[in-house]
Amino acid sequence: MPSTWNIIKSVIDQPSIFKSKEKLYPEYVPSYLPRREDELKKLASFFKTLVLEPGQISQRVLITGGVGVGKTATAKRFGTDIKILARQRGVNLEYVHVNCHRGRSLSYVLQEVSRQLHIPIPPRGLSSNEMYELILKYLEKNNIYLLLTLDEFDYFVEAAGNDAVYFLIRTYDAQPDATKRISFIFITRSLTTISRLDAATESYLLKNTIKFNPYSYDDLYEILKYRVDEAFYPDTIDDGVIEYIARQEGADTGGSGNARLALEILLLAGAAAENEGSPKVTIEHVRRAISETSPNISILVSDVIRYLPLHELLVLLAIVRTLRRIKEPYVRMGEVEVEYRELCSMYGETPRKHTQVYEYVKDLKNRGIIEAYVSRKGYRGKSTLVGVSVGPLDDLEKYILSIVEKVKEK
Repeated sequence: MPSTWNIIKSVIDQPSIFKSKEKLYPEYVPSYLPRREDELKKLASFFKTLVLEPGQISQRVLITGGVGVGKTATAKRFGTDIKILARQRGVNLEYVHVNCHRGRSLSYVLQEVSRQLHIPIPPRGLSSNEMYELILKYLEKNNIYLLLTLDEFDYFVEAAGNDAVYFLIRTYDAQPDATKRISFIFITRSLTTISRLDAATESYLLKNTIKFNPYSYDDLYEILKYRVDEAFYPDTIDDGVIEYIARQEGADTGGSGNARLALEILLLAGAAAENEGSPKVTIEHVRRAISETSPNISILVSDVIRYLPLHELLVLLAIVRTLRRIKEPYVRMGEVEVEYRELCSMYGETPRKHTQVYEYVKDLKNRGIIEAYVSRKGYRGKSTLVGVSVGPLDDLEKYILSIVEKVKEK
């Protein structure tokens, strides 16, 4: 038996398909953000005065959009780059990013700003007003301008309330002639929370709004393609795998448009391939990753399969077997029907006509068990393509076979 030392050494010495795994982590902010060029241009337009006329206005911009649409990454990338551009022009600009999910009080936000700017805080407890005055004096004394992003701003609004928000955004109301040292980016998932503020505060926040829409299939393909080049060695992931993940999560192909989830699937699929010593990431690795990221879907699929009629089970079994044999993300309807007829022969059943088989496929799609769509580019003529996102397929096939056997016994 191999020693513990040999087991550990074999894992360490195993060649990796990852060139830089951390490039797939949620906290990583790439130097290029595919499909967010327009949003970056809008941010640059809003904050142009920070570089060209610093101190003239205190700008406030609200970024809104769902989970995984690039709000945080875009704000961080913009903050990092505009800081460099400003300093090249002699403007001493700092960028501070505070996540309000971790701390939802005004006191926490101000403490985090002080920490990131290395502002010494007296050991005695300070009120929020005193701490803010300390920050403003520090900025003035050191001729610093600050772009402050409050991420997950929904939580701050809910916990700290209208007065705290008003306190921040109306910093210079009482001093109209003062040099405006602080500008703001607020990031929120929706405008629902903002609507709970009083009318004056809400109007201040909504004046400059940038809406981030969910990513489409094409968006996610470009994002994933870029990250694959950053994170994996060449020839370890084929375009078909990238296309498959993009189709799973693209907002226009039935997904949520969540790039964070798409990247997590890519990371888990890569880890699954590496753990089994595979030199390439396959569609089957992706199916396993999807099952890991969406365990509730896998449970739901299993529960639904238990109650399918026999011939619908056989059609589903035919889809799974064809996918396993061909090793592609999707197979043609005609190939499924050939396998289905063979299964009917094996179980002594009369195969249903094409129209009925197609109805079974539509029902399986409607139940969320399979995917089905009409082929576009890359296929000769129109054909219905079917696939299964949950996996592994061998486990799914065994499960379907067990249900078929139970149905046949009745």
